[in-house]
Amino acid sequence: MPRDRSLALAVDIGGTFTDVTLQEPGADRAWHAKTPSTPADPSVGFVNGLRLVLDAAGASAAEVTGVLHGTTVATNLILENKGARTALVTTAGFRHVLEIGRADIPRAANLYSWIKPRRPVPPARIFEVEERVAAGGEVLVPLDEASVLAAAEACRAAEVEAVAICLLHCFAHPEHERRVAEMLREALPGVAVTASIEVLPVVREYERSLATVLNATVMPAVSTYVTRLADRLRSEGIEAPPLIMQSNGGVAGVEAIRRAPAVTALSGPAAGVVGAREVAAAAGIKDLITVDIGGTSADICLIAGGRIALTQAGRVGEWPLPLPMVNMVTIGAGGGSIARVRDGALAVGPDSAGARPGPACYGHGGSEPTVTDAHLALGHLPPSILGGRMNLDRDRAIAVVQGGVATPLGLSLAEAARGILAIADSAMVGAIRVVSVERGHDPRDFTLVPFGGAGPLHGCALAEMLGIGSVLVPPAPGVLCAEGLLAADRKSEFGRTLAGPDDEAGTEAVFTVLEGMAADWFTQEGVRAEDRRTRRVALIRYEGQGSELAVPWPGDKAGAARDFAAAHQALYGFTLDMPVKLVTLRVEAEGILPPPVKPKLVASGAAEPVGTSRIAFADGEREAPVFDRAALAAGTRFPGPAIIQQLDATTLVRPGWEVEVLEAGSLLLRRM
Repeated sequence: MPRDRSLALAVDIGGTFTDVTLQEPGADRAWHAKTPSTPADPSVGFVNGLRLVLDAAGASAAEVTGVLHGTTVATNLILENKGARTALVTTAGFRHVLEIGRADIPRAANLYSWIKPRRPVPPARIFEVEERVAAGGEVLVPLDEASVLAAAEACRAAEVEAVAICLLHCFAHPEHERRVAEMLREALPGVAVTASIEVLPVVREYERSLATVLNATVMPAVSTYVTRLADRLRSEGIEAPPLIMQSNGGVAGVEAIRRAPAVTALSGPAAGVVGAREVAAAAGIKDLITVDIGGTSADICLIAGGRIALTQAGRVGEWPLPLPMVNMVTIGAGGGSIARVRDGALAVGPDSAGARPGPACYGHGGSEPTVTDAHLALGHLPPSILGGRMNLDRDRAIAVVQGGVATPLGLSLAEAARGILAIADSAMVGAIRVVSVERGHDPRDFTLVPFGGAGPLHGCALAEMLGIGSVLVPPAPGVLCAEGLLAADRKSEFGRTLAGPDDEAGTEAVFTVLEGMAADWFTQEGVRAEDRRTRRVALIRYEGQGSELAVPWPGDKAGAARDFAAAHQALYGFTLDMPVKLVTLRVEAEGILPPPVKPKLVASGAAEPVGTSRIAFADGEREAPVFDRAALAAGTRFPGPAIIQQLDATTLVRPGWEVEVLEAGSLLLRRM
């Protein structure tokens, strides 16, 4: 095999497994690997997956010329509140902005029992500086540098590892915040310092303060991680600098991530959405609902017309994080979700068995039934996964489902296992309705694209519950997040709230500044002129309304108002006869990267099963054929029930569905 290849490597680290894809663009070839994650040091799992996929390809590390990476480091730090010891420096009189927060409560919380979560920075580590700027940018109180030095001394005494700076209305007059950041970096060597104008220079003090604090909190650990990762890559013989996936569906270089690590909070799930769009496009599908079911969570996103929508109303755990991110909903439902009987009722998730000990059938010490154990007990899974590298203990799965659920509830084993799956499916259907019905879309008009290690096991059941008639299973569903990395472009957003009038001259001046910032970013990222793309966006609301909608900027306010009205009608079902206000302007910058490989299958005759599995359905047990997906050729058709197994995932085809193998490698499942 030739040794002068140029290979692209993508690695996505999830809570349970690390997924790896290696592609050779010039030959349209790809190899995949899947290995357990190593939570104590994610870079170890990264290297383990790298070695596996290089071995599968018969390649050397020196042939890898591009590295893309999706990481959960920042996500886990935020969710587990394990970030750096952080202080917040803010304008005098505003030290309790974080504590006050907002008047709303989380969607699923009980109105009468919800308790406000502990803030990531307590009031004792919030220090004030004397300054004040009006909303229009007028300086009311000049910056008192003596108060900045006093804040630096207080940070030193508090032994903080990071400092976030968020001054009132700094988006309208950033000079004060820039000076505070400069002074604190000089006074506090070795302490990570981040300012809100570098993270989110827009209106709303609570959200802006929180985004800046979370960015500061994860900055030391993310910086350490990406440095360690680069060192490990070099030790393996890979000199290519990694590109890191961001929550907005694009990638950026390591230096950009070090400055604003919070943009990676939904890194892995965003990559999966990008990959699903590419797979659907190859099948001629532009309207799809993606369901990424991993070991711990399920991430759901709706794509209409082939466009991935962004939101600045996203959340990570308990916290709103108003950075531009792929508009998706995440719930605690996955293959590792634990089933427990509480007060005579069955509950599934959000607790997960994770990578260790994992489901009981993994044989790593898990003692409680999980969704994966239920699948195995019902005959949905083969006796081994990961290409035979991991054996599954069906007897153990049956024992924990029987002891943990069936016996306490007086059910048969099959009833208990189906009950576990039904509860998990219901939770996911509820999330799908949030991104579809509640946003003005009929899910029956879309194709369901399930992926992740557990996604194809649930695809048909979810589609039946929603009335969806077609399901598209990607060629490599279990590693689609890694493949999505290879389909992503470099991307960044530059936004600013309007401090002055929103007339033509005012908006054009702000857009010009933002496009200048985008040009600087292109240069820093090394994007060629012919690969640069920018797009203007306006965030608009009715006068007095509490939130905005983002619409592409058509060139004038009148056109933007019309587009806003159409978007408002589609989302809320009505419009108002009142003026609109341009609140924030944004420029989205993209640096186009080479497209991923798109191998095609060769047409052939009917596939032969490699075995059978006895599956317990609600109407009785059935003997179902088991197919090896690698042996399925384009044009192959067969009815369910059936099981299709492959390295990275297993697809369950329920009765009443027919499978067609597409030329692009996907499986198209249709209701018969």
